[in-house]
Amino acid sequence: MRILLLLSPVVLFANLALADSVPEFKWRAEEIDAIQIGYGLQLTDVNGDGKTDIVLADKKTIQWYQNPDWTKHIIARDLTQRDNVCVTARDIDGDGKCEIAVGGQWNYRETLKDGAVFYLIPSKDRTQLWQPVQLYNEPSVHRMHWVRDKNDEFRLLVKPLRGRGTVDGVGPGLRVLEYFKPKDPTDEWKFSVVCDFMHLSHNFHVVNWDNDKEEEIIIAGKEGVWHFDKQGKDWKATQLTKNFAGEIRDGRLPNGKRFIATVEPKHGNVSAVYTQPSKSGDLWKPVKVLDKALKDGHAVACADYLGVGSDQIVVGWRAMNDPGVPGIKLFAPLDKAGKQWRETRVSAKKVAVEDIKAGDLNGDGKTDIVAAARQTKNLVIFFNETKTK
Repeated sequence: MRILLLLSPVVLFANLALADSVPEFKWRAEEIDAIQIGYGLQLTDVNGDGKTDIVLADKKTIQWYQNPDWTKHIIARDLTQRDNVCVTARDIDGDGKCEIAVGGQWNYRETLKDGAVFYLIPSKDRTQLWQPVQLYNEPSVHRMHWVRDKNDEFRLLVKPLRGRGTVDGVGPGLRVLEYFKPKDPTDEWKFSVVCDFMHLSHNFHVVNWDNDKEEEIIIAGKEGVWHFDKQGKDWKATQLTKNFAGEIRDGRLPNGKRFIATVEPKHGNVSAVYTQPSKSGDLWKPVKVLDKALKDGHAVACADYLGVGSDQIVVGWRAMNDPGVPGIKLFAPLDKAGKQWRETRVSAKKVAVEDIKAGDLNGDGKTDIVAAARQTKNLVIFFNETKTK
């Protein structure tokens, strides 16, 4: 009651009206495959038919699932002795069909020799095996993205989990590399260093906050969340938060303000929301801790699942290192500033999330959720059946 008295009648009415207009998330879960681990997901058009397919990096195979019947096509297998760990898939040449790179030879604690990066040259029939081209790599390759530059060309950015020779995040910083694709992808790929000061960085994310063609990245790690914007040949680094973060994504609140959503720390138990400060260069402001009881938080996906014109946050956890019940939750802001959120449990013990991606898979204009799961060994689509107002 005291909180209500601090609000003016106009503000209180506006918040209540907004909360009342936010529909409940409804969904239909469909398991489309039994998998081994499901390290990484991408949603993209693989074969150029205009439909969004699913690309998955599994333990020893790279495969895609063809929309709409989700037929599985294995395009690479046994690239390295150890597991695959990540994949990026995006149309980088404008032909309507994606290009794919993958990371493998995954060894969680080894920091001197293991890791691998491959570009996959598509076969004429994209349902068959693709030709792998191995690139230079840093140890402990962990995440990768295709990122657009100012010339409307794409670079491959690859981020390790740990710095070379480090032990528990102590030692040299990890090197994020920017690869330049040659005209003939079998030729040598030149590369440069994006940054080399972060430690224990679990995930990073592509953004475009200045609305030009050139994209930027935000990286989560032991040093917090950092924004990197390429200026000339160098990348300008700006710190956004200080807390050790493992997962990072961005979105927009109902008031139009940009936010970032995290899991803290790496494989952590906390999911938090920060908003952009009014003064450039200031740290982002924490506005809400969404959850403090995650077990192995391992994925975040921000999108407008409810069709309200702003974004909501999906968080997934796997409960592997911190044993317990895994799950997926959707958090929806109920006021313009993102101080009050509604929690919806989407899944529990049936899906132990390794990765989550969001996209419209059936062309109905609603954003669906795709989850790849480790201990439960399944690939699941949560088709969005929310009734918008």
